[in-house]
Amino acid sequence: MKVDWHELTTQEKKAAYWIAFGPHGPRALPPPGEGWTILAYTAIGVGVSAVLFFVARYNARPAPKTMTREYQEMTNEYLKEQRTEPISGYAAEGYTGRGAIQSKPAGKQA
Repeated sequence: MKVDWHELTTQEKKAAYWIAFGPHGPRALPPPGEGWTILAYTAIGVGVSAVLFFVARYNARPAPKTMTREYQEMTNEYLKEQRTEPISGYAAEGYTGRGAIQSKPAGKQA
């Protein structure tokens, strides 16, 4: 406003105040129900992604034969025979780590 504040009428003061500080633009209140809409769209997105995940898992090929515990135990034995990592690895004296084993026994696989 280029005019002195005291020279304005009450109606003009109210209009100027509303323009400067009213609930519009970035200070506008969210529309009613906006939170529920966001929740619904988020739930739909999570649901669709879960369905896609399970469809992909269902249609996937079986795990490779190298993922069985027996195969991984044989790999450990082979690495010991070859003296792989003799200082701190598979072939070291007193090695107690799991080595190449990362799968559960065959009966407990998911």
